[in-house]
Formats: sequence, C-alpha cells, structure tokens
Amino acid sequence: MLSGMKVTVVGCSPAWPNPGGAQSGYLVEGSQRLLLDCGPGVLPRLRQEENWPHVDAIAITHFHLDHWGDLVPWTWGSQFGPGRDGPTVAVWVPPDGRQALRHFGTHFGNEDMFESAFELNEYADGEPFVAAGLRVTPVRVPHYDIETYAFRITNGDRTLAYSGDSAPSDALVVAARDADLFLCEATLATPVEGDGMRGHLAADEAVAAFERSGAKRLVIVHRPHELSLDRNLVRASDGDTFEV
Repeated sequence: MLSGMKVTVVGCSPAWPNPGGAQSGYLVEGSQRLLLDCGPGVLPRLRQEENWPHVDAIAITHFHLDHWGDLVPWTWGSQFGPGRDGPTVAVWVPPDGRQALRHFGTHFGNEDMFESAFELNEYADGEPFVAAGLRVTPVRVPHYDIETYAFRITNGDRTLAYSGDSAPSDALVVAARDADLFLCEATLATPVEGDGMRGHLAADEAVAAFERSGAKRLVIVHRPHELSLDRNLVRASDGDTFEV
C-alpha cells in the first residue's frame, strides 16, 4: 500500500526575502527526500534540523537566483565540509542546465564545482523523470524570457503540483490537473507588470488556475510579506508542513 507524501515549506519568499525568511525550497518526503528548488536561506534552514541535510535529490525549476542560489554553498559543504562523507545528491536542472552551471561556476568558484559536488541531470519538457523515488513531470511555463518549469510530482497514489514561477497559462493548469495539493505562487498585488511580458501571478490568477485545474487544495507561496491575502486562502509560511 502506498503512503502519502509530506511537504515542508523550508522557504517561500519571493525574489526579495520576507522578514526572517528563506527563499524557495520545498522538501517532499515519501520513501526518500526530494527538495524542490534551493534558494538562498534554504541550506541553513535545513541545517537547523540536522548537521548536514539528508536529501536524496534536488529539482530546480529555473535559474533565477532565488530558486537555486544555495546550491553554491552546498557544493562547498558537500565536498569540504560536514557533507563530504555523505552520499552524492542527484540534482535535476532544466535543459542545457549543465552548461549554465559551468558558466556560473566560473564566477562562484570554478567551472567544475557543481559537477564535482552533485550528480547532475537535465530534464526535458513533458518527459517524466524519477527523483528520490518520485515521478516528476516538468511542464514549461511562461516566466519573462527565462526557461522555467512547473513540476507535477506523484508517488503513484498522490499528486503534488508546484508552480515554480509562472505567469497565467494553460500549461500551469495542465501541471496542476486534479492534484491533491497545488503550491502556487502569487507574487503580485495586481495582474499588471508594466508593458512587457508577464512572469508572475496575482492572487486572483492563482485561484483561477487552481479552479480550472480541478486540484483539491491550494496553498499560496512566493507571496511578499507586504501584500495582504484573502483570509479564506491558505498562505504558506516557512516551517509549515502539508500532507499530500
């Protein structure tokens, strides 16, 4: 008999941190442990629970810093610090992500730093992969001009959907279709982002995507502390846990 999954909100701040908050990181626990995104503040928050995080895999939605930045200190701790005797963590990145990390490495340390620390894998749009014993389907969503993915995660019995960062789109609705839990961003006060392309959702747009998807529960993430939210909606806070 399959068991459910538990999601811990390690961090859920937007591109600027909420007071005392970590940026994007969601720990999914089933038979193993999968971390969705790894933004600044996520690693020290995980280290509050154990000397070095026991995580089997990490999946990155896109390369805006608030979603992956703590991979940098993770490389050093896993090679030269308290994680050096632990198993190598599998890291899943968007298409061409290996090359992107090599480029970033030339600025943060050396071009091989991420390949030396992690088992790097690239996923492809719409093609499921297995990470930490869970089936993950990446679905490309619009987020300005950067290649970005929502994730649909299942253990074969229960399904979690995670928007990553997304503007309104049919693809986001598909990613969340009939999910047991939908973690959906709502970064904006209103559905207006200047005159250019869209990259985020307002709360009403997150609710609309949820309703169209048929998902069972909605939790709002990536919401600035400064913005209010309808009290009938569930707003994630760092440290929250949800059963899927």
